[in-house]
Amino acid sequence: MRFDHSSGQYLDRESARIYFETTGASSGRTVALLHGGLGSLKDFNSFLGLLPPEFRYVGIDFRGHGRSTIGREPLRYALYQEDVNAVVRHIGAESFSLVGFSDGGIVGYRIAAASGSRVDALFTLGAQWRLEADDPSREMLGGLTAPMWEEMFPESVAYYREVNPQPDFEKLVGEVVALWMDESPEGYPRESVAEIRTPTLIARGDDDPLFSMDEALLLRDRIPGAGFFNIPFAGHDAFEDAPELFTAALSDFLRNPRKRQSEE
Repeated sequence: MRFDHSSGQYLDRESARIYFETTGASSGRTVALLHGGLGSLKDFNSFLGLLPPEFRYVGIDFRGHGRSTIGREPLRYALYQEDVNAVVRHIGAESFSLVGFSDGGIVGYRIAAASGSRVDALFTLGAQWRLEADDPSREMLGGLTAPMWEEMFPESVAYYREVNPQPDFEKLVGEVVALWMDESPEGYPRESVAEIRTPTLIARGDDDPLFSMDEALLLRDRIPGAGFFNIPFAGHDAFEDAPELFTAALSDFLRNPRKRQSEE
């Protein structure tokens, strides 16, 4: 199982075209995979082949990312949420599980809080639920520029320019930074996470500078029955730093999402 940015489809959404791919068992329960900021659905290829084969996996490129166009509307987590729901409806899934990394997990919280029983399970990695004024990650997120990102991840930016139908990396970074700093109701889910009734497992890498242990534990206490998984010797991209540990926990949770809740 792999995402390849060549076998997918587009869903037209007002001014944007949202690209998505499916893989796995065509008749299996649906699992939506939501990537992080400035990433794409191909980021999941590092572990996708290790996940249970009995599910149907749908990878979705957020607006402006991967092969999706950015559209005219400002990027907002609420807009990502609407796009994901539209794709899931389009492929005919009455219910689905969500696996979200970073920005993808933030979108996952919003969807689970609003969608109730439509979401079978929610697994997030390195995903904040709010951004407080004194959060140490605020300066890091707000100060990011396109040249800084390109210096750190030149291959990723080159790939984006190759596959995106309307590449404009400067614009994308500006929009994503504004998204990260957005304190409106269309941004972080904040206290609405208390509305989540979906079986939830919150994961973070032990050395993640963007999602602190304190914030993760506060979030766990706000989502009824949620589990928490701190991955040792791993940073923000814990699925790359500790792939076997990460995929073992994720696979187990997807197959039995209520087990971890009943054990808490």
